Amino acid sequence: MHARPAARLTVRLARLGDEDALLEIDQATWSPLSSPSPEPSPGPFFNERTLPENVLVAEVDGRVVGWAKFEHPTPLHSSRHVWHVTGLGVDPDHQGRGVGYALMEALIAEARARRGLRMTLRVFGSNEPAQRLYKRLGFEVEGVLRGEFRVGDGEFVDDLFMARDLTG
Repeated sequence: MHARPAARLTVRLARLGDEDALLEIDQATWSPLSSPSPEPSPGPFFNERTLPENVLVAEVDGRVVGWAKFEHPTPLHSSRHVWHVTGLGVDPDHQGRGVGYALMEALIAEARARRGLRMTLRVFGSNEPAQRLYKRLGFEVEGVLRGEFRVGDGEFVDDLFMARDLTG
């Protein structure tokens, strides 16, 4: 009996041809407990705000299994040193295997390569698994917007603003 080789995880910039796979993961991972949107996005995945050059894709043995995206928080030149994470999604069949961590590490590296000095994100106070991931990557809570969103059956949740320095 031969052992199967370990799955190979790679992270790369998105391509237009990834759109269907990315949208499928986005829809499969949508939850009112982690998204302020009232329902999953019907698509398209790429639009005027989500550009392929600002999306990283995780593949396992050539199959798309996750994505992470970022953008500048404002169009102002004075905030060009900041990159804001606007989403992270991992295929439910691949969660808990380091895909999200690898995507975030690659996003941090990409932000640094683009002369980023700071990275920010927002996460629901009730989304403890995501908070643990971000804290392991060096993000710290810098602010709490209490009761910022009403989700699910009308529960109010806090929105945490987290950030990390990219210069170290």
